[in-house]
Amino acid sequence: MKHFGKKTAAAFLAVLMSGMLGACSSAGSDSSDAPAGSSGKESKTIGIIEYAVNPSLDNCHTGFLKGLEESGFKEGENLTIVFKNAQADPNNAKTIAKTMVAKNYDLVVGIATPAAMGLYGAAKSAGIPTIFTAVSDPVGAGLVKSLEKPETNCTGSADVLPLESQLKMIRAFLPDAKKIGVLHTTSEPNSTASLKTFQSLAPKYGFEVVNVGVTGSADVEPAMRTLISKGVDCVNNFTDNNVVNHLPGLLQAANEANIPIFGSEEEQVKNGCLAAVSIDYVALGEETGKMAAKILSGDAKAGETPVYTVNDGKPVYNENVMKQLGLSLPAEDSDAQNVAP
Repeated sequence: MKHFGKKTAAAFLAVLMSGMLGACSSAGSDSSDAPAGSSGKESKTIGIIEYAVNPSLDNCHTGFLKGLEESGFKEGENLTIVFKNAQADPNNAKTIAKTMVAKNYDLVVGIATPAAMGLYGAAKSAGIPTIFTAVSDPVGAGLVKSLEKPETNCTGSADVLPLESQLKMIRAFLPDAKKIGVLHTTSEPNSTASLKTFQSLAPKYGFEVVNVGVTGSADVEPAMRTLISKGVDCVNNFTDNNVVNHLPGLLQAANEANIPIFGSEEEQVKNGCLAAVSIDYVALGEETGKMAAKILSGDAKAGETPVYTVNDGKPVYNENVMKQLGLSLPAEDSDAQNVAP
């Protein structure tokens, strides 16, 4: 057999080593491995359930992704997001939650109370952190033991409605009104908690609260007719997902009776409610995204992270609706923003 010279052997060895290194590099770039983002953070997978197709919840979702990205987690780089909408069905939320937990995601996120409850119920025994946003009463919903110390591997952000400011606004718009109608879904802890607070504050402003409880989707519009038959001067919405999901039908009934509906946030006012003292849901979601990023990075634990709470809002009104009802903007709300489309 012919022997290679030293130079030939060295050249052959260099080619061989180059091929081996190229093969290793190719295997390491497989997209199924953890994608390396510019942030250098380890790749994570999270599941998000948004309870309903709802502009306010969409705003929370938008803000949440913004908060994550500001904290170094960007979808497609070092973050995989599995997003599902429960279509305002709590059973859908529970089914989707079980699927997400079975896939052992790094973290799960519930937007609105029923979605958060479904996810926490499925995830608590699996040890997967649960984050929530747009939940008005996380303690009442059984998600945390307290706002300061959750102790449940679950935390997030609470939108505590500025109900006293809302009552002041209603009184300013309707100085002679006596009865405020409220629809609330009996299975939504957020709605029940808001109703209790609203009822306790209303007499201070000379109002009687007339409420009708509903249990499901089919009950909402008939319940609105019942409220109107009881002679209410206006209707006030909370962030009740079941009720708000039927806003077009509620507005039609209110318009026929020539009474206003006061919303609980800006998107409802854009869509036909008269006015609201509105929480900024994009900002709420953004803060929640930052909380989630710390938990994903291992810099915080859900059970030790206090719930972020917002209870201030800005006044907004719909000028078109106001004119249609023959009303004018009260002096007390002269700084309110017109959000009519």
